[in-house]
Amino acid sequence: MAFQDQTLTCKDCGKEFVWTASEQEFYQQKGFENAPVRCPECRSLKKARMGGGRGGQRQLFEITCSQCGRKDTVPFQPRGDRPVLCRDCFRKKQ
Repeated sequence: MAFQDQTLTCKDCGKEFVWTASEQEFYQQKGFENAPVRCPECRSLKKARMGGGRGGQRQLFEITCSQCGRKDTVPFQPRGDRPVLCRDCFRKKQ
């Protein structure tokens, strides 16, 4: 299958960007079925906000376990409307 460069519009910033034939081939090899919806710049910004992409550091939040009272960290910010468990209590519950 011969790929051709395509001009797409970023859903975040509205800027047009080129999705090259080689990028399309890469997407197909990886089994990706959808074209990118963000330009390379917005993709990089989103990865940075999400913890740097693969292997990046997640932001951790300190909690006090609702079940045992132990201090621990979780990879999400508790909203306060639901109990939050430490790792041990969470594993026991599963």
